[in-house]
Amino acid sequence: MSDAEKTDRTEKRVFVKTFGCQMNEYDSFRIIKMLESHGYTRAESYKDADCILLNTCTVRQKAEDKVYSELGRIKKIKRSKPDLIIGVGGCLGQQEGRNLIKKYPYIDLVFGTQSMSRLPDMLAEAAENSATDTRIDYNDSIYPHADYTVAPGQTGSFISIMQGCDNYCAYCIVPYVRGRERSRTPEDILTEIRSLVRSGVKEITLLGQNVNSYGKGLEPGVSFPDLLAAINAVRGLERVRFVTSHPKDLSDDLIACFGDLDKVCEHIHLPLQSGSNEILQKMNRKYSRRDYLKKIDSLRLVKPGISITSDIIVGFPGETEQDFQDTVDIINDIRFTDLFIFHYTDRKGTKAATHPEKIPYDVKIKRLKILNDIQRDISHDINKQHIGRIEHVLFDGVSKKASSLLAGRTRTNIVVNCKGGSADLLGQIHPVKITRANIHSLSGELVVD
Repeated sequence: MSDAEKTDRTEKRVFVKTFGCQMNEYDSFRIIKMLESHGYTRAESYKDADCILLNTCTVRQKAEDKVYSELGRIKKIKRSKPDLIIGVGGCLGQQEGRNLIKKYPYIDLVFGTQSMSRLPDMLAEAAENSATDTRIDYNDSIYPHADYTVAPGQTGSFISIMQGCDNYCAYCIVPYVRGRERSRTPEDILTEIRSLVRSGVKEITLLGQNVNSYGKGLEPGVSFPDLLAAINAVRGLERVRFVTSHPKDLSDDLIACFGDLDKVCEHIHLPLQSGSNEILQKMNRKYSRRDYLKKIDSLRLVKPGISITSDIIVGFPGETEQDFQDTVDIINDIRFTDLFIFHYTDRKGTKAATHPEKIPYDVKIKRLKILNDIQRDISHDINKQHIGRIEHVLFDGVSKKASSLLAGRTRTNIVVNCKGGSADLLGQIHPVKITRANIHSLSGELVVD
């Protein structure tokens, strides 16, 4: 490579900002790694960047609104740096396409959820001329495996095992912006995991819109429990997690993995969405309240003490006071470790958006507060049960509470802030005696031999 080429490569600096879920975080990671292989370096901030890419989310209105607000801020930077390239990708890019450029003409390119591999060419074309570019067509591509090193001290990593969703829940935009389900081959996934483990990663989180249906369309056939068993055998890997699971596809074989596979952590995120059979049917969730409760019983029978977290939507169109009370009752019955509670908002293109029985905003907010208050007490009570116990914590960084504390997670995915440890424990699993329980975390002291 000539000196001129080297200089040209180091002058291209990209800043990628992520909105939304863990899947988008993984996508952004892949974008950065791909662009680094094409001569880009990471910018530390907007002002240092030659290119700004927004990897967006449309699952909830709040995430979409954040993108529009961010574009307003970036417009001011573009005025002072006319050569700055601005790209919008991910779910919002897929959904809006050229409409984004009509609304925000200073955007240079829009790329969809399945067009990320074309980014280097799109950026090169944007740098050479002022014409805007939009790529949102679907294709059959799936993430290829990548050999890469992770950041120093990084203990965990996400890995996408599949893309898309076939469920078409009435409120959800994902099938329309992510496409149908497509699974990576187990060989490709295992190659990537081994690469990450060689770089120092101890914990893997497998990602998919519905990981339980992994393997659909693969030849020869392979199930998600089969994949977990293969990953469990990877030397050097300590912990395996996965999100998100759909209750209707939570099989007995998958439940058995929590008891049979030692690296599969005793935590599952299992979105309930509503405790009302009427609302579950309107949501097109394809399971009943009774079905869900049976799954919970089976999980706790196979793995006593398993941590179960969930999602709830309040104020879905047509939700009566009795429907809401059904949700209150099931939350008190199951006692989730934690809940992620959202009030319903219309998502353009979904079936629920056309439903006429909208719930007033103030009613949705009232119901949201009631559930948050209930869950806050439940989470605190569950965490109090850990006081005095010895928990094995994988330390992954400095605590957000104080720089003198280390932070990590238990196998049940609860954050622990620990005193008595030093930086050389980062990336290690070490016993911690729990001394205090907070609503969303634990505090403890390092157990010294």
